[in-house]
Amino acid sequence: MKHALVTGAARGIGLATTKKFLGLGWRVAMIDIDGEELDRASAPLEGVLPIKADISDPEQVDALTTKVKDDFGQLDALVNNAGVADFGPIKETSFERWRTVMATNLDGSFLMTQSCIDLLAKAKGAVVNITSISGLRASTLRVAYGTSKAALAQLTLQQAAELGELGIRVNAVAPGPVNTKLALAVHSPEIRAAYHDAIPMNRYGHEDEIANLIVFLCGDEASYITGQEIAADGGFAAIGIGLPALRDN
Repeated sequence: MKHALVTGAARGIGLATTKKFLGLGWRVAMIDIDGEELDRASAPLEGVLPIKADISDPEQVDALTTKVKDDFGQLDALVNNAGVADFGPIKETSFERWRTVMATNLDGSFLMTQSCIDLLAKAKGAVVNITSISGLRASTLRVAYGTSKAALAQLTLQQAAELGELGIRVNAVAPGPVNTKLALAVHSPEIRAAYHDAIPMNRYGHEDEIANLIVFLCGDEASYITGQEIAADGGFAAIGIGLPALRDN
């Protein structure tokens, strides 16, 4: 039996990824800082190990890794999905807001991977870091979020270069706009229409579509793929700046 650890697993892409692993017969450690939501998400699932933890805290990371080691013994996959989204103008982004984003999106992924190296090496496992299209192309109001995701992409390369010697593969998935509860809550109809116009596939992605790619990169079929960042974005990054008037014609 194979074992995975997914952070930010109580909702969205993390929960969808958890369910994909379970469908393949894997056991999954579900990590999330929101204990109530984690309890709700994990209750109907079999084969999961729910652990409430803040991945930006080194002591909590060490503690959760110990629990996983005691229960699983090894890890075939680590998915660093937990993230904080904080959008606002550069001038209004306080250092506290900046650090909050970096602590989870970048520091957390660093700490989790570092703490799980021995477990991953034992299984010659894989790491998938969830970056974002915002780390590949700049846009307004994303100074902290976009920078954290771009840095995570570079961290992916560093990890792949060094951990490959242990048989550990490390890749990144960069989602574009996805129909998560967060996106549905914060994207107005006008924003959604603008995204649709800028995306060649003319729609948002689905959580399951992102999860499919994550699980593939963790599996044996991707055994010679490492050090890559793959955008799952409906072609959003491929086209540069959208020109609605030209597309209408």
